[in-house]
Amino acid sequence: MTLRERQKQQTRLGLLEQAKALFVERGYAAVTIDDIVSAVGCSRATFYLHFSGKPEILQKIGAETMARRAVAVYADLDAVLETGSRAELTGWMRRAVAWFEENQAILPAWDEAVALEPDFKAIAKRAVDELPAAMPRYLARWGEARREEAHLRIELLVSQLERFFTRWAVQGTIEAGADTAAEVLGDIWFPALMPPGQR
Repeated sequence: MTLRERQKQQTRLGLLEQAKALFVERGYAAVTIDDIVSAVGCSRATFYLHFSGKPEILQKIGAETMARRAVAVYADLDAVLETGSRAELTGWMRRAVAWFEENQAILPAWDEAVALEPDFKAIAKRAVDELPAAMPRYLARWGEARREEAHLRIELLVSQLERFFTRWAVQGTIEAGADTAAEVLGDIWFPALMPPGQR
């Protein structure tokens, strides 16, 4: 890698890190591109060499700087569901809750962007669509005729986990230990995720 390429990579990483820090501190709407470039010490033109705007940089924060991509969490679920074990699913629920905890600080900015940015809704939809796509063995067990239903079940699981986590960790309106929550969520979702004939 040339010195110029290394500098470009460092600038990109700096923009991602500073944008993430600002979004966490102030929220998505309150942060401007000028705030981000000022924190990095570069120009708006440099920002636009790397990103098309705030929606794209937030998307890249999710893809490049979060502890683990959500897709990896659901690829793990694909393997877990193949075992047919309720205990394994409960273990996965614990890992999913841990993922939310690791990434808790940036998730409100994501929700804010979905509410405020028409362009970001498409980004968020693609991110959700990637999750069932990371589960090919699960989808295959449902068969082509019930593929849409299988997709919907995963999307509903994602929605419930997101809402649970918001109420549990962000708002503090659900009081339960992480292990208890994982056990209950596992009990709810174990039969719901099993294809007909395997319940």
